[in-house]
Amino acid sequence: MKKNVLITGTSTGVGFETALLFAQNGYKVYATMRNIAKGELLQQKATEGALDIEILPFEVTDVQSIQAAVNTIIEQDGKIDLLINNAGAGFAKTTEQATVAEIKWVTDVNYLGVVYCTQAVLPFMREQKFGQIISITSVGGLVGQPFNELYCGAKFAVEGFMEGLATYVTDAFNIKITCVEPGGIATEFMKSAIGKTAVDGVLATGEYLPIFERYMAGNQKRASESTESVYQTGLEVATVVLHVAQNENPPLRIRTSAWAENFCALKTQADPDGTKLVAQITTNFL
Repeated sequence: MKKNVLITGTSTGVGFETALLFAQNGYKVYATMRNIAKGELLQQKATEGALDIEILPFEVTDVQSIQAAVNTIIEQDGKIDLLINNAGAGFAKTTEQATVAEIKWVTDVNYLGVVYCTQAVLPFMREQKFGQIISITSVGGLVGQPFNELYCGAKFAVEGFMEGLATYVTDAFNIKITCVEPGGIATEFMKSAIGKTAVDGVLATGEYLPIFERYMAGNQKRASESTESVYQTGLEVATVVLHVAQNENPPLRIRTSAWAENFCALKTQADPDGTKLVAQITTNFL
């Protein structure tokens, strides 16, 4: 029986490319998205390539929606081999100017959604004594950045959550855990992050304004001049995710480009893939 994979946030970007790439490499793909009307292109690609992709409605902040999709997979296949927590959303705004609703939203989508999805698949992976959970985090899960503190805080939380899981579920239940950490991605994600800042709320004002203007100018400069070195395509990131899934002993964390590796070097140089720390914590606590 072929391996199956549940992927969140597959309507565009990394999730879209990951769904196609895994199906092309022999996986049964359950491609999920909040609005399945946005799945037309993915369905078209699946049909054209005779790919084993099934699109399911899925809201990462809705536990009932998550459980319904998981139940569908179990009813059809009897197992879940791999969960890829990909769904997420960018956000750039000062903490002072963010509303309570925005703070809740960025935390729910980027962190709690990962927890809810992971919680839903763990009982089945534990019972079957195998599985793999890959979360697409970010270099922002290792390095805090200006005007991204709320987003980075959520991604830091994902990193801590995954690291904590890895200290006991891997050895006990053969459930492998990895954080995939891209830098910039030239997809709708970046447009969404900037759009969320510019449209849904007040831009930085007062004493924050000159700092914010420098920040936005830097983003625009990197986007126009450094695409090759900074911004990866969704497919490039998806290729790293596939490599992790095919690795018998995957790392706890992996950056997806040389730029991302250099950006995080001060945080990661002692233990680049995170496996030394997990081994130390497991030894100390268990």
